[in-house]
Formats: sequence, structure tokens, C-alpha cells
Amino acid sequence: MRFLKWTFWTLFWLLIAAIFHYTLPQTDIARVTDTYEKRIDFGENSIFWASPDVGADQQAINRDVFFIQTRRTNGRIMVYRNEDTGWSWPPYFKFDTSNLQAEAADLRSTSEAPKWVAIKHYGWRNEFLSIFPNAVGVREVSGPDASTGLPWLNIVILVIFFALSFAIWRRWHRFRAARIDPVVDDFQQGMETAGDTIAERQSRVRKWLGTWRRK
Repeated sequence: MRFLKWTFWTLFWLLIAAIFHYTLPQTDIARVTDTYEKRIDFGENSIFWASPDVGADQQAINRDVFFIQTRRTNGRIMVYRNEDTGWSWPPYFKFDTSNLQAEAADLRSTSEAPKWVAIKHYGWRNEFLSIFPNAVGVREVSGPDASTGLPWLNIVILVIFFALSFAIWRRWHRFRAARIDPVVDDFQQGMETAGDTIAERQSRVRKWLGTWRRK
């Protein structure tokens, strides 16, 4: 039972950590190499794509999606999608996909004359599942070593979440100590008393049967 309990809570907190890692904003320093638009047919990985742009057909099984190709400071390629989030989850309230694409296209550069940008995004990149992080902002920075600053928003959200989790945990333990544990103790005592009574009755029956045995 204890093993199942720890397994459950381990999986629960791993799921919470994955949700936060996917939805909280991150910033990469990179160089924009190209921007393009591609028709996407959504399949099993549709959960990792944002909803259609506000005003577009919400039931469409495919649509055109903007992409931003980059090369990061370590030389690796990273491709971002550029989709509106609208009023859906995660709550970035992004409605300026076309403007962001124009900004990214204007910041394209070559390795001989690089322009370094900070790309704010959320999500993961997975080549096997064709998952792309969604860019929510782009701005030019001084160079590849530019600081992205402390992620204050992430810190505030995590502090609030853990504070609420701790408050809920404290209230639950107080409620269990005041309401649930006494009931469980009374039930266990009742079961023990019932067990003693049954044992006493069985003993008396054995003694009575013993009086009918030959001596």
C-alpha cells in the first residue's frame, strides 16, 4: 500500500512539473535564418498545436501555420511555430501572429553578419512527434551572450502555486485529524470489540461442547 501511495504521488508531481515546463515561458538567444508558412494536417499530435486563429474556422482539420527557423548560440537548429493562443490555454492571449512573423522576417541574418534575437516561447521540440515550441515574442539583443534576465513571471507563478498547495495540504490534514481519523479509530475499536465478543462466544461454545464429551 505504501509503495502504491508513493508511486501515485511521484507520478502526480512529475505530471505537474511537465505541465509547468511546457506552459511557462522560456527565452532562447538565437539567429533567425528563415521564416515560412506551411499547410499542416493535424493528427495524433494535435494536442500540441494551438487552436486556429481568432475568426478562423475552429473545426478545420488542417490550416496554414507560420514557422520561424533559427540557429542557436550553440550552433543547433531550432524551429518554432507561430500560432495565436487566443483565449485558450495556455493563457498568453496572443493575437498578433502575423505581426510577429513580420518582425521575425525583418530580423533574418546570415552567419557572416549575424543579428541575435531573444525568442520568448513555450512548449517543446520533438522531431519524432513533429512538436514545435510556439514563439510568443521576438526582440533584437546586443549579442549571443546577452542576458535574458531573471524569469520573474515563472518565479511568481511557482511561488503562488506552492503556497496554495501548502495551504490546501495544511487544511486537509487538519480536516482529516478532526473529522476522519476519529471515525476511523472508532470503527477499528468497534471491529476489535466485535472480534473479542465473537472469540468469547466461541470459547463458551467449546466449553459447553466439552461437557458432552466422555470422561
